[in-house]
Amino acid sequence: MSLGRFVLPSLLIVLAALPVVLSRGIERSDDATKRAIIYTPHNEQIRAEFAHGFRAWHQRTYGEPAELVWNTPGGTSEIRRILEANAESALREGRPIGGNADLVFGGGSYEFGQLKREISIGEGDAKRSGRILEKPSFDAAWLAKTYGENLVGDQPIYDPEGYWFGAALSGFGIVYNRDLLTRLGVPEPREWADLADARLAGAVTLVNPAQSGSVTTALEAILQRLGWDQGWKIIRRMAANARSVASSAPKVPLDVSAGESAAGPCIDFYGRYQAQAIRDAGDADRLGYIDPVGQTVIDPDPVALLSNAPNRETAERFIRFVLTDEGQALWQYRANVRESVVDVIDLGPEQFELRRMPVLRSFIAAHHDEFIDDVDPFALASAVVNPDKNARAFIAPLFSAMCADRRDELADAWRAIRTHPHYPRADELSKVLITADDVSDPQLKSMLVAFDAFPAVAAPNGATLDLNTREGRAAIRDGWLKGKFNGAGLWPDGASASDELRRQIGAGIDENYARIVRAASDANTDAVVTEATSNTSERLP
Repeated sequence: MSLGRFVLPSLLIVLAALPVVLSRGIERSDDATKRAIIYTPHNEQIRAEFAHGFRAWHQRTYGEPAELVWNTPGGTSEIRRILEANAESALREGRPIGGNADLVFGGGSYEFGQLKREISIGEGDAKRSGRILEKPSFDAAWLAKTYGENLVGDQPIYDPEGYWFGAALSGFGIVYNRDLLTRLGVPEPREWADLADARLAGAVTLVNPAQSGSVTTALEAILQRLGWDQGWKIIRRMAANARSVASSAPKVPLDVSAGESAAGPCIDFYGRYQAQAIRDAGDADRLGYIDPVGQTVIDPDPVALLSNAPNRETAERFIRFVLTDEGQALWQYRANVRESVVDVIDLGPEQFELRRMPVLRSFIAAHHDEFIDDVDPFALASAVVNPDKNARAFIAPLFSAMCADRRDELADAWRAIRTHPHYPRADELSKVLITADDVSDPQLKSMLVAFDAFPAVAAPNGATLDLNTREGRAAIRDGWLKGKFNGAGLWPDGASASDELRRQIGAGIDENYARIVRAASDANTDAVVTEATSNTSERLP
């Protein structure tokens, strides 16, 4: 085993143990105080408001002091990796999973779905298994009364098996800089396709979905709502317009508010929070945020109990607090404004306006007039018609192949297209998403065909699979990403199948980008059309 392979899991296990070390130090200072140890990706503002709110609620409800101990090693993906490494180590050593923290608070439902899965090591009589999450002792009738219908759009609000519980709801939309859009002569965006506008070249900030689960969810919404073909045409042009591809989701609203880019896809509360910060600084109209109507997804942001929680009683009380009016009001009330349903109960944050969407229908119905944002997530949400269950698995590798791994090549190909003499001028545009079907010039048409093409993917025995069909995507996911093609000679022994898939797809995309650049100065384009079209069905080298 290499030193790197040994050090990383060991470091993750050390990080997992930190909350227990810290909490022991706190316990020695005040043994009477109840506490819960929480892994969270949430920012300082959310942590501060929920710590204050829980402390006041717990003292009033139980007559005992309580506090929260936060552990913030990174985003939800990083937290999941730490917890998985700790769980696997425990199974190898014959120990119970967990025991060093109580809760995970924050992140998307996808990550919590991964956390609740059973983990196994070994085989046969030596097989050991367990779970990172544990079911709290919540009554099903209480959950049904608290949440109402367990659905927002087509997403469950809490896990039907009882492993995680939505604490808030997250949407995904577009944050934009009005001043910069005016300077570029571009109207304010209303839908995802507006970020494909060629006038935004060099003026969009994106985040690499390989480094952000929330951004993956935003891009998945585009694919699910608008379809695979249309969705990738939009995403590819967004990527071609990108000034930068960041590794962290908060980078988008920061870039846009600073005027370093004009727009970008963004988690709703990041966009709203940054707009509020700019407004508070005296520039009320500079920053805007919009949820594209009918084109977004509303996703629960959960809280969950960890297995063998050392402070289980307090942890379960925290989950209950999050689902009270006091907990829900922290997400959307103005700071320092006190509205009371009972004289002794104060609703709302002390200092920070969090600008997030509450999760409970009953709370939204009763208190919507007190919200900062005139938003109802249950009105925004709708079910996806005929969802593609395999789409998400391809977002990170395809984005890397077409953009993150070859940003210069993508920019060169896009420049050749948008500066072509027959590319529609701004005053001719009836829509901003221009595809091969929208132009008549044969050269420009061939360039757009090549730009939007995905290469075929190799299968055993010289066969190929098509990314553009549901059947092809299902077969590629099973074969390449789930191991069905192991031993078929499609990638070198010891290599990562997913990395090799990304490399092979990237090679085909790179070839098409090069063809576009060549075609820009080549009047004879019949061969380009033939090559680009055939490249979608030929086996990759």
